[in-house]
Amino acid sequence: MTIRILIADDHPMMRAGLTALFDTEPAITVIAAVDTAEEAVAQAALLRPEVVLMDLQFAGVFRGADATRLIRDAPHPPAVLILTNYDTDSDIVSAIEAGAAGYLLKDAGPDELIRAVTAAASGQSALAPAVATRLLSRVRESHATLSARELEVLGLVADGLSNTALARLLHLSETTVKSHLAHIYPKLGVSSRTAAVAEARRTGLIGRQ
Repeated sequence: MTIRILIADDHPMMRAGLTALFDTEPAITVIAAVDTAEEAVAQAALLRPEVVLMDLQFAGVFRGADATRLIRDAPHPPAVLILTNYDTDSDIVSAIEAGAAGYLLKDAGPDELIRAVTAAASGQSALAPAVATRLLSRVRESHATLSARELEVLGLVADGLSNTALARLLHLSETTVKSHLAHIYPKLGVSSRTAAVAEARRTGLIGRQ
């Protein structure tokens, strides 16, 4: 089966280079190469590729994660691979939370890029070694810093319990429940209940549904 990919990057040389690389692979076909995040979303819906190769920054603005989320929210979405120069924890987490199947840096070699596209097309994850190490460190830090009670609270939040129901079940005041959540959010690098649950599931702190 030929893997059809869409490239989204605002640098003409990068688009041309990636297209030339994938043209050497009989099993991969570049069906479009666009220079804005908005075009990536529109063309992904129109052309229905198997994989979208997405930069994070377009014209100086970080739009890649939002575009990834929109693409992944569509019915029967393609896999999205991030290919970027940026590797801060917040960039990585934002992309993964948005639904990216992988995160690669632009210094990746041709073989690594081809393997990543093939893996993403088959439903697997593809992470640059440096990114995988960073994510593993976050998992270890999260396990080390969340208390047993915080993990319990987070697990019940994931089950859909409100603060009131959670307080009643654990024989706590709602103020105490809110205090636990206020401590959990910064430890996971998030700012909401939904994001906390998503991050905890992604890192394995709580089970996936």
